[in-house]
Amino acid sequence: MSDMKNSVFRHNGQEFIVTQDMKDAYNTNGYIVIRNLLSVIEMQKARSGVEMSVGIQKYAHGRSDGNKMKSRQTLWNQPGKDITGVLVRIQRIAGTMEELIGQGEIYHYHSKLMMKDAYEGGAHVWHQDYGYWYNNGCIFSDMGSCFLPLDECKRENSCLQVLAGSHRLGRIDHITIGDQLGADPERVDKVRKLFPHVYVEMCPGDALFFHCNLLHTSDQNTSSSRRWVLIASYNTRANNPYKVHHHAQYTPMSKLPDTALLQCELIDDIPAKAYMDPSEDKSASYGKGIH
Repeated sequence: MSDMKNSVFRHNGQEFIVTQDMKDAYNTNGYIVIRNLLSVIEMQKARSGVEMSVGIQKYAHGRSDGNKMKSRQTLWNQPGKDITGVLVRIQRIAGTMEELIGQGEIYHYHSKLMMKDAYEGGAHVWHQDYGYWYNNGCIFSDMGSCFLPLDECKRENSCLQVLAGSHRLGRIDHITIGDQLGADPERVDKVRKLFPHVYVEMCPGDALFFHCNLLHTSDQNTSSSRRWVLIASYNTRANNPYKVHHHAQYTPMSKLPDTALLQCELIDDIPAKAYMDPSEDKSASYGKGIH
């Protein structure tokens, strides 16, 4: 069991700089965690932008884990100019992701709010994001995501789990597992013996940046604590999908100064965000003949 120490960094509240140690850890382990990347007041702003959003609740839908539990999620393809859209474009988030991927200009691929409510949040099987995105026409795995908890993420309420370094395996075939699509369990069983299994416990304000080929999972939330997480995913301009699909093609994304988050007062920018109708989200369904 890894204690994550090689991939955990801390923001001191001053100007944030992506260091070579951060890049090395990301390339070696497939992820880094930055403690206190967002301040308390910035997290209050982010939480209000989520909890007061009409659009997020309007387009939320549940997804069963096949074991009597379900999670809710809302997904949007364009960031928009509201609080959640500004958050995923500030330099500390988007700029950091761009430097970690290291393949030039990035753009907003999509964002989503994952809602695992108390006592009923469903589990997710082991998977790679690129296991889905490969089928959307993305040639390269020059993609990544930033995981921003709005609540404490502990083992008790289903924090993310990763196999540190597993992104170096490349893409693993994904197959139907119950009601979900996940990485081939036979291969995952072997892989789990080779890489540290890390429970990524986080607090609001922390940020997890991870590679799209990193194997990850999460358990059911049977605790009394809600676990809501905002996840922003990015693609590189040079990796623009070769076919039109249900996530964003390359769209220029203007990165914003970090001060823009606290200056933003717009809660909803519904027309601009391109919220996804649940029936159109086929990323996790192609193994069932839907693409």
